[in-house]
Amino acid sequence: MSEADPRNDVADWWRTAIIDMEPGRIALRGHPVEELIGTVSFPQMIWLMTMGRLPEPAEARLLEAALVAAVDHGPQAPSIAIARMAVTCGVDLNNAMASAVNVLGDVHGGAGEQAVQLYGAIDQRIAEGAALATASAAAIADFRASGGPYLPGFGHRFHKPTDPRAPRLLALVEEAAQQGVVSGRFAAIGRAVETALSEEKAKPVPMNIDGATAVIFAELGCPAPLARGLFCLSRSVGILAHAWEQMNQGGRNKGPTPPRYRWTYDGDTG
Repeated sequence: MSEADPRNDVADWWRTAIIDMEPGRIALRGHPVEELIGTVSFPQMIWLMTMGRLPEPAEARLLEAALVAAVDHGPQAPSIAIARMAVTCGVDLNNAMASAVNVLGDVHGGAGEQAVQLYGAIDQRIAEGAALATASAAAIADFRASGGPYLPGFGHRFHKPTDPRAPRLLALVEEAAQQGVVSGRFAAIGRAVETALSEEKAKPVPMNIDGATAVIFAELGCPAPLARGLFCLSRSVGILAHAWEQMNQGGRNKGPTPPRYRWTYDGDTG
């Protein structure tokens, strides 16, 4: 097509480096799809599509560990509860999944992204010459000044004293660091934040699943907003499983509590 050809307006309406396709040919990030099928894992494919390159196998294993760890946290998690309630309203699986994913926001589902941001702020201070402990304390103070008292990725209201997922993930990061797969500096940053909080509270404030997966995402060079998207991919597995289970169990119009229980009314009494 010549530059004056009006068809350029159509061709350039969307621009992408992700997929090139024509009849009989599909290439994803420059790789023919038939060469990817059966040769790369799903975590490798996720990384290729989002980050633009195929990860090394050891990098993909770390990503896979983070994805596996966050798949589910039971019907008390709002996203899971919503998926199950949606199914009892008669919607299909895709509708239930969409309803559930849509509540993964700053409060429920966003802590991993926020933790990556916190780690990045600490890493930047260290690059500018600050010591690890000093950089951690300053970044914690800055975060609280703008984001409130709760520090993302640390402590857990249900798993006490320790979120069982976090130590395993950190152990895998340490193994990868010893093998030269990742630097290990974000694992050190995460542990420094954990230490600072524990000293402040005079009791352990261990890293939780969000803090640990954030270490992995940061070690792999994942931008903070993408960390939330990857969490959504992971939690979608649990959402799908619960929606499918509820569909098989049946039930109609199930609300958050059994019908015999009522909410508290605190308005006018007449």
